[in-house]
Amino acid sequence: MKNQNKTVPTKVSVESFLESEDFSIEEKNSARILVKLFEKVTKKKCVMWGKIFGFGQYHYVGKSSEGEWMATGFALRKNAITVYIMMGSKNYKELMKELGKYKLSGGSCIYIKKLEDVDLKVLEKIIKVGFVELSKKWQVN
Repeated sequence: MKNQNKTVPTKVSVESFLESEDFSIEEKNSARILVKLFEKVTKKKCVMWGKIFGFGQYHYVGKSSEGEWMATGFALRKNAITVYIMMGSKNYKELMKELGKYKLSGGSCIYIKKLEDVDLKVLEKIIKVGFVELSKKWQVN
């Protein structure tokens, strides 16, 4: 049943990743702000999972797959910053109303055009609640 994920943790540092890609100063600054926020909330060091900034790791077992995955994280994508809340955002409707300007996809992805569009204190709460909920279901390392 094991399904090998293509996206795996790497030894690449946040700074070397930010320098190796073609990111704007604004994108680099947003990434640094988010790394600090995620590390504060999760108490986990940032690990690059390919092009994803990941925090914590857990072993999951699904109906058709099993593997290791990051507990939470974000990615700098072409059109938006993608924040990954693995337990989805459907249980946090009230917090989502307070977040600001964003879009949802697949329940686990929150797309934010730029950090100024959202309330970072609310985003911090969403990350924390999602991380705690995931930790109740799976052991997070």
